Amino acid sequence: MMKQSFHESPNIYPGEIELSVTNIDQSTQFYQEIIGLKILEQSGKKAVLTADGKKPLVRLVQPEQITKGNMSSPGLFHLALLVPDRAALADVLRHLALAGYPLQGGSDHLVSEAIYLSDPDGNGIEIYSDRPSEDWEWQNGEVSMATIQLNVNDLMSKWDGDEWTGLPEGTIMGHIHLQVSDLMQSEQFYTGLLGFDAVNRYGAQALFISTGKYHHHIGLNTWNSKGAGLQPENKTGLNWYSLIYPSEEKRNAVAAKLSAEGYSVKENHQEVMVKDPSGITISLKY
Repeated sequence: MMKQSFHESPNIYPGEIELSVTNIDQSTQFYQEIIGLKILEQSGKKAVLTADGKKPLVRLVQPEQITKGNMSSPGLFHLALLVPDRAALADVLRHLALAGYPLQGGSDHLVSEAIYLSDPDGNGIEIYSDRPSEDWEWQNGEVSMATIQLNVNDLMSKWDGDEWTGLPEGTIMGHIHLQVSDLMQSEQFYTGLLGFDAVNRYGAQALFISTGKYHHHIGLNTWNSKGAGLQPENKTGLNWYSLIYPSEEKRNAVAAKLSAEGYSVKENHQEVMVKDPSGITISLKY
């Protein structure tokens, strides 16, 4: 199994995500039966899903009043679940094909191979496996990524023959891809204040950032959302996502920097909540 050291200390990486949905029962069923996560906690109009039975990955909540989100607003582009290896990704692809669930595509990104789909509310989901990091190509601080057609036959040759039992325990939140309203403002916030490095750019429309030379822990784009202002409230989609810092000290240093720059920082138990320049809420944890 591939060691996923890019999602451990001393790196900063995404941990979990909370989504507002229109129908908690439908969404919970989807994330269990189609995606292959397991229920960790469930009560009323809330559900917490996990891959390993311990760590929350996706939280679902059905608010009292909720309307469908606008796909051109800032918020979630997709959440990305990273499975441990190609055999696991082949298992996912076979399961989705047998389930007859519509896919939005499959891509080879050079650094990874990915399958794309969306949940019943239109929230984007990527399920992917990484190629060995020693095979990634770096030049002048940028990692080479592309979007080419997934070689399905080659991937399926890695299927281990086992029947589907859900996502493997080693599945984690590999990255979060966000729609933002201003790419330059977002870059200043995420790299200048939160501690990420820019590692790949798609012109003036998309930016990929990471720590520890991962290909990306966060994607940022303005493809649909340029100049769209702040993320609206009481809509389906992203409520918040978490970033895990190596220590309380490092997290608190980032919180102090945010406060000094005029960002509203709210402390709640072991987390610090802040909104990025597009109004997207982030929970800073350690």
